[in-house]
Amino acid sequence: MQNFEQFLLDNLPQSQSFHPTYQDALQNMLVAGGKRFRPALLLGVVKAYNPLMIQSAYHAAFAIELLHTYSLIHDDLPAMDNSPLRRGKPTLHVSFDEVTAILVGDALNTYSFEVLSNAPFSDTTRVKLIRELAHNGGLNGMVLGQAIDCYFENTPLKVEDIKLLHTNKTAKLIAASMKMGAIIVGREEVAEKLYEFGIKLGLLFQIQDDILDVTQSSQEAGKLTNNDGDKNSFVTILGLEESMCEANLLADGLTQEMSSFDEPLKKELLGLLNKYINRHKNQ
Repeated sequence: MQNFEQFLLDNLPQSQSFHPTYQDALQNMLVAGGKRFRPALLLGVVKAYNPLMIQSAYHAAFAIELLHTYSLIHDDLPAMDNSPLRRGKPTLHVSFDEVTAILVGDALNTYSFEVLSNAPFSDTTRVKLIRELAHNGGLNGMVLGQAIDCYFENTPLKVEDIKLLHTNKTAKLIAASMKMGAIIVGREEVAEKLYEFGIKLGLLFQIQDDILDVTQSSQEAGKLTNNDGDKNSFVTILGLEESMCEANLLADGLTQEMSSFDEPLKKELLGLLNKYINRHKNQ
């Protein structure tokens, strides 16, 4: 991922204006780091099937990271989670102001599609990638999940509704990352299988985040923890012990499913997936 990180730094969004803080704000959360989990999934799939396309695939991985970063910026806003910390740094509405944070989120959202539209793929592949990112990150994906999450704050939901909420809010963008990797290398026959795997992986990822929210300090997590008491998190509704059981069931199922991956995919993704699939077990 070191080469991707350099690509990201070399292609940070640039502002052409006399605005005194806009440029710094645009880049602030991108250079703050993060797990880069979604880009790593996409690049792992590409490397498994066509390593020569990695450099081209950086554009798609960057687009996903831009969209994900926008979602974090908006998620932290006072109107949503009102969080002061993200990726170990003050959030944008704290470092700058709320208007700047809103507009930077908007800018990174649209810039993600500009980056993807300029990626060195065929027109057909670019359209497929843009459609995938828009569908999973937009009105019937991540934004829908966020809308449900905010509307039903302080209103406990049924477990199946919480799963639907977080399938949209978290899992679909993770699943899209894997599917987009398969689209780039022309492996349509594995694209849907990877998407379905990614949905389950994304749901596990969210349960783990909910567990870490109550078991880690803000310093350890790099963001405000113990902040989900009014939210429909798995821990809030199920409790910590049952959430751990749910996470273990998902983790065991995903581990078993990984055994059916072909050898190139296993080679590239096994280390990354094992690291994240089992991260809740260290708590």
